[in-house]
Amino acid sequence: MNAWMRFFKVVHGVMAFLFACAALMLIAIATRTGWLAFVGGLDQAAAQAIIEAVGLLAAAVVALQIAETIFEEEVIRNADISAPTRVRRFLSRFFVVVIVALAIEGLVATFQALHENPAQLLYAASLLVAVGILLAAWGLFIYLNRSAEELEPEAMADAKREDKKI
Repeated sequence: MNAWMRFFKVVHGVMAFLFACAALMLIAIATRTGWLAFVGGLDQAAAQAIIEAVGLLAAAVVALQIAETIFEEEVIRNADISAPTRVRRFLSRFFVVVIVALAIEGLVATFQALHENPAQLLYAASLLVAVGILLAAWGLFIYLNRSAEELEPEAMADAKREDKKI
């Protein structure tokens, strides 16, 4: 069983590394896109390119946060996510990043639709509504999970001690 645990720890480490590499590539592409827009002239096309670069940076943040979360939770901590506290903290890290990135993408899509194809505004609005639903679902999850955490106060104390180590 111990060999399997080491195997999964290595696989998680590789996945975290690949997410970090993807984030770095997205940052490089966003930088190039932004720079080309800047040197190409400050006009409407440049504004659209900068908005595209912001969307790429949002995706890079998501990839980097996922890499960090996987590395901390699965490689460093070797966390058992069966405790309510650990599950809430683990999922909250993903939800924060995904919701912020989707909100930014929704704004990017809105700006693009306004300037390029107003018929696409419905899709941008749908994305922003979905972000609102995700945010509400996350809040409900935290609210409902609190009562489970109150039954296990030692799990919260353990999680806080682990945070100080990292």
